[in-house]
Amino acid sequence: MRILLDTNALMMPAQFRVDLFGELRALLGGYEPLVLEDVVHELEGLARGSGNDAAAARTGLLMADRCLTVRGRSSAPTVDERIRAYAMDEGCMVATNDRRLREHLLAAGVPVITLRNRKKLEIIRR
Repeated sequence: MRILLDTNALMMPAQFRVDLFGELRALLGGYEPLVLEDVVHELEGLARGSGNDAAAARTGLLMADRCLTVRGRSSAPTVDERIRAYAMDEGCMVATNDRRLREHLLAAGVPVITLRNRKKLEIIRR
């Protein structure tokens, strides 16, 4: 099973002290983590700053190194829209803690993995 990770998901380990890959393994068993190049670029931009978000983005970059980086084919204007397009085209789940993206994905029929109670990951399907 392929799981596309967004920026927010990759920052969860630093923000919520969650073992992202361990939780995915517990939830799914075997899986292949994917990250869009656009997400890596987003993390790089955030990591250049200072403060908690920048530190979380630097951790997110380390997490992204453990994923297969893929190039999306969509020319959509936002990274979230490119994530949705890739997930729909490739039939993969998306891991995100972003409420707006989660709702867009679910409306499009894409299953979402999200953080529940700041501790455990869960799969949501509509």
